[in-house]
Amino acid sequence: MISSDAVLGPDHVPGGPAIRLGGVVKRYGDVAAVNGLDLDVPAGICMGLLGPNGAGKSTTMRMLTAQSRADAGEISVLGFPVPAMSKQARALMGVVPQHDNLDEELTARQNLEVFARLYRVPRRERAAAVDRALELAQLTDRQRSRTVDLSGGMRRRLLIARGLVHAPRAVLLDEPTVGLDPQVRQQLWTLITALRDDGVTVLMSTHYIEEAERLSDEVALMSRGRVIARGRPADLVADHAGVRTEEFYGPPRRLAEVERIAADLGFTTRRTGPSVSVLRAEKITPQARERLGQGEARASHLEDVFVLLTGETVE
Repeated sequence: MISSDAVLGPDHVPGGPAIRLGGVVKRYGDVAAVNGLDLDVPAGICMGLLGPNGAGKSTTMRMLTAQSRADAGEISVLGFPVPAMSKQARALMGVVPQHDNLDEELTARQNLEVFARLYRVPRRERAAAVDRALELAQLTDRQRSRTVDLSGGMRRRLLIARGLVHAPRAVLLDEPTVGLDPQVRQQLWTLITALRDDGVTVLMSTHYIEEAERLSDEVALMSRGRVIARGRPADLVADHAGVRTEEFYGPPRRLAEVERIAADLGFTTRRTGPSVSVLRAEKITPQARERLGQGEARASHLEDVFVLLTGETVE
C-alpha cells in the first residue's frame, strides 16, 4: 500500500526515524501533560506507547498531527517539521482517532471516498484505493451499508480503513481498541499486524498490556509525560523482571512478612491485589526458600515491568 514515489520531508535522513520527538513539552496551566518527551520511531515498525490514562499518550498524538502545539521541543514526521510543515506530513500520514467521528449518514464506501478526495488521491486511482481499504478492513461486503447500521467493531475497522485510504507511510493509532470486546479486539490486532507487515510505520498508544506485548516491535513505557523505559517487550521483561515471578497469597500479616523477607534478601516485590509478587524468582536459593516459603510460579510479563517502574497499574 505504500506509495514508492512519495516525497519525504527536508529533515529526512536515510535510515533515520520516521517519527521524532525531542525534548517535547506541553503544559495545560500548571500541569505538564508531556514533560521532556524524547522518542524516535524507526521506519517500518510498530511502536507501542504504553501507559495509564493521563500518561501523555493522547497529547503526544495530538501534537504529532498539529492539533495541539508543543510549548517546547522539536517534532518531525517523515522528515517534515511539525507544525511548520504539518500539511505535508499529514499528506503522508494516516490518523485513527480514539473517538469515533465517522459520518453516520454516509455508507462505509462513501466515508472512504470523501477522505480519498480530501487526501487528493488521483481520480483514476480513487476507486481502487477505496477497494483496497475496504478489503484490508474486511468490509467489502458491507460497503453499501450506512455507518449508523454497522457494529462497533465494524465502525472501528472503518475508522482504520479511512486513515489508510491514501496509502500513508506512517499511521497513528490512538487507543485503537478501547472499549471493544475481546473478539473484536483480536480482529483489529490482525489488521494492525497487516499494516506493519506491509512496511507502514505504526505508532500506537494503548493502556492494554497484552495489546502492546502482542503487536509492538518495541514498546515505550510512558509515565507523567515522558518515556521511562523503551525496548522490545521481551527485553524489557528480561532486564527488569527476570524470567520467573512467584506470587504469595495470605492475610495482610503474611504478605507484609513476605515483603520484609524479600527485601532483606535483595528481591524486588510488588503488590497484586490479594498477593505479593516476588520478581526474579529464578534466583531464589534453597536458603532463601526456607525463609520465604513456596509461592505460585508464573512467567514474568510486561505488566510486572510497568508497575515496577511507575508504581501505577494498567488495565
